[in-house]
Amino acid sequence: MKPNKADRKKFDIDLAYGEVREDKIAEMLTGKKIEVKSEKDMWQRTGNICIEYQSWGKPSGIEATESDYWFHNLCIGDEEYCTLVFSTPVLKKIVKRLDKFKTVSGGDNNASRMFLVNLQKLFSTDVIKAFKELEEDEQDD
Repeated sequence: MKPNKADRKKFDIDLAYGEVREDKIAEMLTGKKIEVKSEKDMWQRTGNICIEYQSWGKPSGIEATESDYWFHNLCIGDEEYCTLVFSTPVLKKIVKRLDKFKTVSGGDNNASRMFLVNLQKLFSTDVIKAFKELEEDEQDD
């Protein structure tokens, strides 16, 4: 069934919005630095991802990256189930300023410190609202 004109009345606006987002994705993959982290199996049981910030007492992960974008693969076995993509500055805001995430030790000899980020909480209305307010505050400065 072909859409009629009434069905398409916002098509041009939606198309322009989509094209801008396509350009942003292309920009992420060309000429930008990316950090890629992968979570194996544990995220399925806990609903959490880990964002490392320190190793052996020194900044690492999110605190040391020079990346423009942070790609976080959620894997099931050897397959990527999905990939979360964050602007690195936005992810830093999320873990540092939007909420109090639990921290845990892990890695070799438990020498790494990580933010434990609950995926449901990450996408909760409270965190999204706090993010919007933070963005508005920064624009006012």
